[in-house]
Amino acid sequence: MDIKHPPVFMKHFGNIEDPRVVGRTDHKLIDIIAITVCAVIGGADTWVDVALFGKSKETWFRKRLELPNGIPSHDTFGNVFAALDPKALQTAFLQWTKEVAHTVTGVVAIDGKTVRHSYDNAKNKKAIHMVSAWATQNQMVMGQVKIDEKSNEITAIPKLLKLLELKGCIVTIDAMGCQKEIAGTIRERHADYLLAVKGNQEYLQDDIARHFADTNPAQHNYAKHVNKDHGRIETRQCWVSNEVQGVSHLEHWRDLNTLVMLRATREDHGETSVETRYYISSLTVASAEAILAHTRSHWGIENSLHWVLDVVFNEDMSRVRTQNAAENFAIIRHIALNIIKKDKSKGSNRGKRKRAGWDNDFLRQMLEGMLEGI
Repeated sequence: MDIKHPPVFMKHFGNIEDPRVVGRTDHKLIDIIAITVCAVIGGADTWVDVALFGKSKETWFRKRLELPNGIPSHDTFGNVFAALDPKALQTAFLQWTKEVAHTVTGVVAIDGKTVRHSYDNAKNKKAIHMVSAWATQNQMVMGQVKIDEKSNEITAIPKLLKLLELKGCIVTIDAMGCQKEIAGTIRERHADYLLAVKGNQEYLQDDIARHFADTNPAQHNYAKHVNKDHGRIETRQCWVSNEVQGVSHLEHWRDLNTLVMLRATREDHGETSVETRYYISSLTVASAEAILAHTRSHWGIENSLHWVLDVVFNEDMSRVRTQNAAENFAIIRHIALNIIKKDKSKGSNRGKRKRAGWDNDFLRQMLEGMLEGI
């Protein structure tokens, strides 16, 4: 299958409005987007990298794209993505991901990440902060929104939730997202929530802690996991209670059915630390074993998304920052990561990026798999 007429890629990314003046462009927008996605998969981290990648594979690209005036310059790539509306690229991303992911099930973790070097002191521009949704079972980024400079994750999360297909999923969010509006939005999207509780909600953490202290532990569903690794022992215990009627300050949380206490004990070469965390959930049937699995799945967004973006894609070191370029490049990285993650061949993410840059057949294999919507 040629990229020239890909049924999925063209359907979603081919209709993005071109921000340039009509009749004064040398390069097609879809060609620019396609080359950039391929280049980022193949190891490009800057606009100079993208242009060099395109020129080094110009013969390969000419068989697949129109390229009426060859490969664009790095300035053209940078200028186009600086002007391109991120919402248009995000919409195409959401539609494309929905098609290639098929059914999303299990835990969808929501969390934010700052692109640290995207700030611009000369223009008094702060580093961008993106809130992303990570489907743990599908191993895909499902969507993302940029936090407005004068806002925070609390206002961004509902916007992201409303963009996603979440029916039947379990949405997990850390304590920042433990808000009544967010819980309500998740239920409106026909999903369940599992929200971490800390001191950001007045009385809530104390009320839940008091509930578990005042009730017989034998009343609660219980599970325990012990992990041993290189002299360190981690014990995770979980208690789940469905007796929420007598607990204060819960009445305004939509469909709150379950309270959770999770205690993590770490023994590391003679040093012991204990941390107790609390959660609220709309799940009506939730065993302690299942809750332990869900909370562990939530941290997949750190290990499988944020860590990979920083270590494999060098996101924190990126100085792409002009106008909309930083946000658009972040979305392009998500597209590339989804394609790499869905590849079934052996090898690390970093190794696959290098191989895609060196091996045209391997790059084609990766593109065909995602563009056809496996």
